[in-house]
Amino acid sequence: MRNKTEVIVVGGGPAGISAAITVARAGKKVVLIERGSYSGSKNVFGGAIYVQPTKEIFPNFEESAPLERKTVSHKYILRTETKTVSVDYMAREEASNSYSVIRSKFDRWMAQEAQKEGVVLVTETFVKELLVKENKVVGVKTELEEYFADIVILADGVNSLLAKQIGLRKEIKPKDVALGVKEVIKLGKDKIEERFNLKDGEGAVYEIFGDPMLGMLGLGYVYTNKETISIGIGISLDELAKRKLKPYEILDGIKSHPSFSPLVKDGELVEYSAHLIPEGGYKKLPKLYSHGVLVVGDSAMLVNNIHWEGTNLAMISGKLAGETAIIALDKNDFSANTLALYQKKLEKSFIIKDLKTYKNVMDIVHDRAKSFLGYYPNKIADFFNMFTAVDSIPKREKYHRFIASIFTDRSISELVKDGFAFLKIVLGVLK
Repeated sequence: MRNKTEVIVVGGGPAGISAAITVARAGKKVVLIERGSYSGSKNVFGGAIYVQPTKEIFPNFEESAPLERKTVSHKYILRTETKTVSVDYMAREEASNSYSVIRSKFDRWMAQEAQKEGVVLVTETFVKELLVKENKVVGVKTELEEYFADIVILADGVNSLLAKQIGLRKEIKPKDVALGVKEVIKLGKDKIEERFNLKDGEGAVYEIFGDPMLGMLGLGYVYTNKETISIGIGISLDELAKRKLKPYEILDGIKSHPSFSPLVKDGELVEYSAHLIPEGGYKKLPKLYSHGVLVVGDSAMLVNNIHWEGTNLAMISGKLAGETAIIALDKNDFSANTLALYQKKLEKSFIIKDLKTYKNVMDIVHDRAKSFLGYYPNKIADFFNMFTAVDSIPKREKYHRFIASIFTDRSISELVKDGFAFLKIVLGVLK
């Protein structure tokens, strides 16, 4: 058959490339279709890839991949309009488990590595629809022509129109995605290392809660690169729509905060991007396979939004899909019964186990966002303000006032609801 191969992968991000290279290493024929001019040209994320899962796909990636900085500092920051409380975790360089990267460089490198293994990369090609014959996916249709395959692996991103076409995905609701908005600001190597207290090659990650998210379900982040920093936010699309807020205004609030503005002073904006992030978790997973087709990465809603992990889930899901495709090709059986092995592999892996662990967390936090992400960060800041103040008021009196303020600032019923919500989260995670 003309234009026929064994596997077609749609989407040249970490999930798609991991699937394609896994299939190619087994000596199978695989075509990777990317709509951008190169892999990574349209891809957006916060800024980190993780050592262990990346080594599963590229064992020697640290020797040749375009890495920015090795993460040695991870800071969690609670902010009010004028105050900041932070916890800083420092790891010796050898204990670090992530690197900051720039997707346009890193994804391109991954695709080149895949080509070395025999993957045929087709760029600047948009897949319009899946070809289906007798209830089985048999290929794809692009703007120019049709391509056929025994198995098609969908890695076409969070919206995945192709998965929707064949009924594996429903329409995404605004509460099940976050809008990520990011700026890349050039500061220069010396300023980054001085301002973030880093040595050559070391990197830092900041996660920011509270102001200016206004009690919304979301957070801010910062990743340090060699010459630039990536600074962004991820906020529930539902919250933004309800409050009619512009995300760039919230991002400006991150940068202009008194505790942060010195870090970006005199920086040059070199990139602005936005991207939808799956946030539905375990309860919103689509069907991940059917006759002749598998779904991976963001297309499968595989994001751990509690830990802000996405690239590792994408790469490992791609690897597992590739392994499943190899077994199906060896058996010459591309039915859903055989491809269901992919689901079983995912369930045995950390991916589904972690998503199950947090399956109720987002719903609970969404319901109590104003409390957990608004009231309590402010209260924690108030506590440290009280604790560190030196004046003529007796300490015992201060403590009594602070405890009393909890009950005057917030009703008993709301405190009880918050307590039950927190208990549900803890019991759900430990169960």
